[in-house]
Amino acid sequence: MGFHKPIPDLCTLVLNADMQPLSWGPLSVWTWQDALVAVLQGRVHQVSCYDVEVRSASQAFAIPSVVSLKSYHRRKRISFTRYHVFLRDGFRCQYCGKPDDSTNLTFDHVTPKSKGGTTCWTNIVTCCARHNLQKADKTLKQSGLTLMHPPYEPTPAQLDAVARRQRVPDNLHETWLDYLYWDSTLEP
Repeated sequence: MGFHKPIPDLCTLVLNADMQPLSWGPLSVWTWQDALVAVLQGRVHQVSCYDVEVRSASQAFAIPSVVSLKSYHRRKRISFTRYHVFLRDGFRCQYCGKPDDSTNLTFDHVTPKSKGGTTCWTNIVTCCARHNLQKADKTLKQSGLTLMHPPYEPTPAQLDAVARRQRVPDNLHETWLDYLYWDSTLEP
């Protein structure tokens, strides 16, 4: 039995055919295993690699850090998820405007379900726990609360614009940076 060196927990940035991230919110990433399979099957172009290899019995393969799709993929709609609602609302309670991280936020039905409200983009807003309790099962008028912004269904471009304004993680690999900050000011 030979010595096996563990491979770090790596992700691969996925770019569209125009070399822009497939999605900004959340950033489009695959596991390195899925990316390597896609490269080997010829479904994507390998743009950059990590300084880590995986080996089969007869070959070594560089782990892709950045890949790009071979043909342009146009997103038509945004999936309706808790994260996307928080992102649309800038991770801020839509009643008080207080920003928070997703672990301390919830969402609220503007028109309560008990009063005919549905769970959809135009009836759900990001909410802090305090205002969720205050509003409870009441209408806006009954609760005395007002919305900072009315809820809406965002387009992919609108959600990407919001995502680009969010705090940048500190742990991005250096090979990703050339593809994420086209509009940043270059340092001399």
